[in-house]
Amino acid sequence: MSRLWSRFGARTAAVALLSVGVAGGFYLGEDRQTQQQGLTAQVGLEVDQAEYAYQRERLSEHRVDSSRQRAAEYQAKLRAAAAAKEAAERAKKAEAAAATRKKEREAAESETKIKPYDGPIPSSCAEYSGNRKIGCAVMLDKGFGIDQFPCLDKLWTKESGWNPKASNSSSGAYGIPQAVPGSKMASVADDWKTNPATQITWGLGYIKGRYDTPCGAWQKSQSSGWY
Repeated sequence: MSRLWSRFGARTAAVALLSVGVAGGFYLGEDRQTQQQGLTAQVGLEVDQAEYAYQRERLSEHRVDSSRQRAAEYQAKLRAAAAAKEAAERAKKAEAAAATRKKEREAAESETKIKPYDGPIPSSCAEYSGNRKIGCAVMLDKGFGIDQFPCLDKLWTKESGWNPKASNSSSGAYGIPQAVPGSKMASVADDWKTNPATQITWGLGYIKGRYDTPCGAWQKSQSSGWY
Protein backbone atom coordinates (compact mmCIF):
# COMPACT_ATOMS: atom_id res chain seq x y z
CA MET A 1 0.00 0.00 0.00
CA SER A 2 2.87 2.45 0.85
CA ARG A 3 4.56 1.75 -2.48
CA LEU A 4 1.36 2.47 -4.40
CA TRP A 5 0.86 5.71 -2.52
CA SER A 6 4.50 6.66 -3.17
CA ARG A 7 4.06 6.05 -6.87
CA PHE A 8 0.74 7.94 -6.92
CA GLY A 9 2.30 10.78 -4.94
CA ALA A 10 5.20 11.05 -7.38
CA ARG A 11 2.89 11.27 -10.36
CA THR A 12 0.64 13.79 -8.60
CA ALA A 13 3.62 15.93 -7.69
CA ALA A 14 4.81 15.82 -11.28
CA VAL A 15 1.43 16.90 -12.63
CA ALA A 16 1.23 19.67 -10.03
CA LEU A 17 4.70 20.81 -11.00
CA LEU A 18 3.65 20.91 -14.63
CA SER A 19 0.58 22.97 -13.78
CA VAL A 20 2.60 25.43 -11.77
CA GLY A 21 5.08 25.81 -14.57
CA VAL A 22 2.35 26.45 -17.12
CA ALA A 23 0.69 29.00 -14.88
CA GLY A 24 3.97 30.71 -14.15
CA GLY A 25 4.80 30.97 -17.80
CA PHE A 26 1.38 32.47 -18.56
CA TYR A 27 1.73 35.18 -15.96
CA LEU A 28 5.35 35.98 -16.76
CA GLY A 29 4.68 36.10 -20.45
CA GLU A 30 8.15 34.80 -21.32
CA ASP A 31 8.29 32.16 -23.99
CA ARG A 32 5.56 30.05 -22.44
CA GLN A 33 5.94 27.33 -25.02
CA THR A 34 9.64 26.87 -24.30
CA GLN A 35 9.09 26.88 -20.56
CA GLN A 36 6.23 24.43 -20.89
CA GLN A 37 8.41 22.05 -22.91
CA GLY A 38 11.16 22.30 -20.31
CA LEU A 39 8.76 21.63 -17.49
CA THR A 40 7.23 18.72 -19.38
CA ALA A 41 10.69 17.19 -19.83
CA GLN A 42 11.49 17.72 -16.15
CA VAL A 43 8.20 16.19 -15.11
CA GLY A 44 8.90 13.19 -17.36
CA LEU A 45 12.31 12.78 -15.79
CA GLU A 46 10.84 12.93 -12.28
CA VAL A 47 8.24 10.35 -13.23
CA ASP A 48 10.89 8.07 -14.73
CA GLN A 49 13.03 8.40 -11.65
CA ALA A 50 10.08 7.66 -9.40
CA GLU A 51 9.18 4.64 -11.55
CA TYR A 52 12.80 3.44 -11.45
CA ALA A 53 12.93 3.81 -7.66
CA TYR A 54 9.64 1.94 -7.35
CA GLN A 55 10.83 -0.92 -9.56
CA ARG A 56 14.14 -1.09 -7.71
CA GLU A 57 12.30 -1.27 -4.39
CA ARG A 58 10.08 -4.05 -5.72
CA LEU A 59 13.12 -5.99 -7.00
CA SER A 60 14.84 -5.60 -3.63
CA GLU A 61 11.77 -6.84 -1.77
CA HIS A 62 11.46 -9.74 -4.21
CA ARG A 63 15.04 -10.72 -3.53
CA VAL A 64 14.45 -10.55 0.22
CA ASP A 65 11.32 -12.68 -0.13
CA SER A 66 13.19 -15.17 -2.32
CA SER A 67 16.02 -15.36 0.20
CA ARG A 68 13.57 -15.97 3.02
CA GLN A 69 11.80 -18.66 1.01
CA ARG A 70 15.08 -20.40 0.18
CA ALA A 71 16.11 -20.22 3.85
CA ALA A 72 12.75 -21.70 4.90
CA GLU A 73 13.06 -24.47 2.31
CA TYR A 74 16.60 -25.21 3.49
CA GLN A 75 15.46 -25.42 7.12
CA ALA A 76 12.59 -27.68 6.07
CA LYS A 77 15.06 -29.97 4.29
CA LEU A 78 17.27 -30.05 7.38
CA ARG A 79 14.30 -30.96 9.57
CA ALA A 80 13.18 -33.62 7.08
CA ALA A 81 16.69 -35.08 6.95
CA ALA A 82 16.91 -35.12 10.76
CA ALA A 83 13.51 -36.79 11.00
CA ALA A 84 14.51 -39.38 8.39
CA LYS A 85 17.76 -40.07 10.25
CA GLU A 86 15.90 -40.46 13.55
CA ALA A 87 13.36 -42.80 11.92
CA ALA A 88 16.17 -44.87 10.40
CA GLU A 89 17.91 -45.12 13.79
CA ARG A 90 14.66 -46.20 15.45
CA ALA A 91 14.10 -48.81 12.73
CA LYS A 92 17.66 -50.06 13.16
CA LYS A 93 17.23 -50.34 16.92
CA ALA A 94 13.91 -52.12 16.46
CA GLU A 95 15.50 -54.59 14.04
CA ALA A 96 18.39 -55.20 16.45
CA ALA A 97 15.95 -55.74 19.33
CA ALA A 98 13.87 -58.12 17.21
CA ALA A 99 16.99 -60.06 16.23
CA THR A 100 18.04 -60.28 19.88
CA ARG A 101 14.59 -61.50 20.91
CA LYS A 102 14.67 -64.07 18.13
CA LYS A 103 18.05 -65.39 19.27
CA GLU A 104 16.87 -65.53 22.88
CA ARG A 105 13.70 -67.33 21.82
CA GLU A 106 15.65 -69.81 19.72
CA ALA A 107 18.09 -70.37 22.58
CA ALA A 108 15.21 -70.92 25.00
CA GLU A 109 13.54 -73.31 22.57
CA SER A 110 16.81 -75.15 22.13
CA GLU A 111 17.17 -75.49 25.90
CA THR A 112 13.62 -76.78 26.32
CA LYS A 113 13.33 -78.88 23.17
CA ILE A 114 13.14 -82.55 24.06
CA LYS A 115 16.02 -84.48 22.56
CA PRO A 116 15.08 -87.62 20.67
CA TYR A 117 16.41 -90.98 21.75
CA ASP A 118 18.72 -92.60 19.17
CA GLY A 119 19.65 -95.75 21.08
CA PRO A 120 18.52 -99.29 20.28
CA ILE A 121 15.05 -100.42 21.30
CA PRO A 122 14.84 -104.15 22.19
CA SER A 123 11.94 -106.07 20.76
CA SER A 124 10.69 -106.74 24.26
CA CYS A 125 10.04 -102.97 24.58
CA ALA A 126 8.20 -102.65 21.28
CA GLU A 127 4.79 -102.71 22.95
CA TYR A 128 5.53 -99.40 24.66
CA SER A 129 5.70 -95.95 23.11
CA GLY A 130 7.22 -92.55 23.73
CA ASN A 131 9.32 -92.10 26.84
CA ARG A 132 8.11 -95.42 28.21
CA LYS A 133 9.78 -97.18 25.30
CA ILE A 134 12.99 -95.28 26.06
CA GLY A 135 12.66 -96.17 29.75
CA CYS A 136 12.23 -99.84 28.93
CA ALA A 137 15.30 -99.83 26.64
CA VAL A 138 17.53 -98.01 29.15
CA MET A 139 16.32 -100.20 32.00
CA LEU A 140 17.30 -103.38 30.13
CA ASP A 141 20.63 -101.78 29.21
CA LYS A 142 21.32 -101.16 32.91
CA GLY A 143 20.88 -104.83 33.69
CA PHE A 144 17.33 -105.00 35.02
CA GLY A 145 14.96 -107.69 33.78
CA ILE A 146 11.92 -106.91 31.66
CA ASP A 147 9.76 -108.05 34.59
CA GLN A 148 10.79 -104.86 36.43
CA PHE A 149 9.31 -102.49 33.89
CA PRO A 150 5.67 -102.68 35.06
CA CYS A 151 6.87 -101.45 38.48
CA LEU A 152 8.96 -98.68 36.89
CA ASP A 153 6.04 -97.69 34.71
CA LYS A 154 3.72 -97.36 37.70
CA LEU A 155 6.34 -95.48 39.74
CA TRP A 156 7.11 -92.80 37.19
CA THR A 157 3.54 -92.53 35.95
CA LYS A 158 2.70 -91.56 39.52
CA GLU A 159 5.68 -89.21 39.89
CA SER A 160 5.64 -87.35 36.56
CA GLY A 161 3.48 -89.11 33.98
CA TRP A 162 6.79 -89.73 32.16
CA ASN A 163 6.98 -86.01 31.38
CA PRO A 164 10.64 -84.85 31.15
CA LYS A 165 9.56 -81.26 31.93
CA ALA A 166 7.46 -82.12 34.97
CA SER A 167 8.39 -79.87 37.89
CA ASN A 168 7.28 -79.33 41.47
CA SER A 169 7.65 -75.71 42.55
CA SER A 170 7.36 -76.53 46.26
CA SER A 171 9.97 -79.29 46.42
CA GLY A 172 12.12 -78.42 43.40
CA ALA A 173 11.64 -81.90 41.94
CA TYR A 174 12.12 -82.12 38.19
CA GLY A 175 11.90 -84.54 35.29
CA ILE A 176 10.65 -88.08 34.82
CA PRO A 177 12.16 -89.45 38.07
CA GLN A 178 11.38 -86.18 39.96
CA ALA A 179 14.94 -85.66 41.13
CA VAL A 180 15.31 -83.21 44.02
CA PRO A 181 16.81 -80.94 42.96
CA GLY A 182 16.71 -81.54 39.23
CA SER A 183 20.30 -80.43 38.85
CA LYS A 184 21.42 -83.72 40.42
CA MET A 185 20.85 -85.31 37.04
CA ALA A 186 23.72 -83.24 35.63
CA SER A 187 25.98 -85.99 37.05
CA VAL A 188 24.87 -88.04 34.03
CA ALA A 189 24.91 -85.30 31.36
CA ASP A 190 24.45 -81.57 30.93
CA ASP A 191 21.28 -82.05 28.91
CA TRP A 192 19.35 -83.29 31.95
CA LYS A 193 16.62 -80.68 31.44
CA THR A 194 15.62 -81.91 27.99
CA ASN A 195 16.89 -85.45 27.48
CA PRO A 196 14.56 -88.21 28.73
CA ALA A 197 17.34 -90.79 28.42
CA THR A 198 19.59 -88.75 30.72
CA GLN A 199 16.82 -88.44 33.29
CA ILE A 200 15.92 -92.14 33.08
CA THR A 201 19.57 -93.15 33.43
CA TRP A 202 19.95 -91.04 36.55
CA GLY A 203 16.65 -92.29 37.97
CA LEU A 204 17.59 -95.94 37.50
CA GLY A 205 20.96 -95.31 39.17
CA TYR A 206 19.17 -93.71 42.12
CA ILE A 207 16.75 -96.67 42.35
CA LYS A 208 19.54 -99.25 42.21
CA GLY A 209 21.54 -97.47 44.89
CA ARG A 210 18.62 -97.25 47.36
CA TYR A 211 16.09 -99.96 46.49
CA ASP A 212 17.99 -102.44 44.28
CA THR A 213 15.15 -102.71 41.76
CA PRO A 214 12.28 -100.64 40.33
CA CYS A 215 9.83 -102.94 42.11
CA GLY A 216 11.59 -102.17 45.40
CA ALA A 217 11.21 -98.45 44.73
CA TRP A 218 7.56 -98.93 43.81
CA GLN A 219 6.90 -100.74 47.09
CA LYS A 220 8.49 -97.84 49.00
CA SER A 221 6.35 -95.35 47.10
CA GLN A 222 3.19 -97.32 47.91
CA SER A 223 4.00 -97.49 51.63
CA SER A 224 5.37 -93.98 52.12
CA GLY A 225 4.00 -91.95 49.23
CA TRP A 226 7.52 -91.17 48.03
CA TYR A 227 10.66 -93.07 47.12
